[in-house]
Amino acid sequence: MPHLHQHPIVDQSFAVIDREMGEHSFSKQEYAIIRRVIHTTADFEFQRLIRTAPGALAAGIRAIQQKPPIVTAVRMVEQGSQAMVSRTFENVMMPAIAMGDAPPPGQTRSAAGMARALAHYPQAIVVVGNAPTALLAVCEAIAAGPTSPALVIGAPVGFIAVTESKQALAATDIPQIRVEGRKGGSGVAAAILNALVVMAWEALP
Repeated sequence: MPHLHQHPIVDQSFAVIDREMGEHSFSKQEYAIIRRVIHTTADFEFQRLIRTAPGALAAGIRAIQQKPPIVTAVRMVEQGSQAMVSRTFENVMMPAIAMGDAPPPGQTRSAAGMARALAHYPQAIVVVGNAPTALLAVCEAIAAGPTSPALVIGAPVGFIAVTESKQALAATDIPQIRVEGRKGGSGVAAAILNALVVMAWEALP
């Protein structure tokens, strides 16, 4: 399998995380995601907040290998994952906030852009790390059909509509990785995607 080399400081940081985590019951793949998020945030609480739907990791790895577009809600997630994606599968990355014209009244730019993006790419990988309205737009598109993302990473952060958007995602049967509660953010979402990209790359023959 191909191996992705990383900076020695990353390896040293992972070793510290491993020591502080100690024994745990996570699978190897689940822990790879948790460890990368903790590395990004220095916040061990994420081990209790990350939720992975059954089969979602395998579905996400297969999806990344098939190189569909990756739609992010905002540019910060794209910037956080572009280097890893460029080194590996070179999926097209599209920030939804940049798609289309100004949003209609009462709708955020990221939500309007997400709706447009999914209309064009209904089976994309979707990554939301900042805008809960964009995650709600994903859930609305899924409910309306025929949108069926290959994977949704739902990790918006904040106080308004954040937990509601994650609950709406949890109510769908789409392969998903969520960060429960108020925590999340673009860095967290990018870390989850990067961990999946590494696993997908190293799973190649």
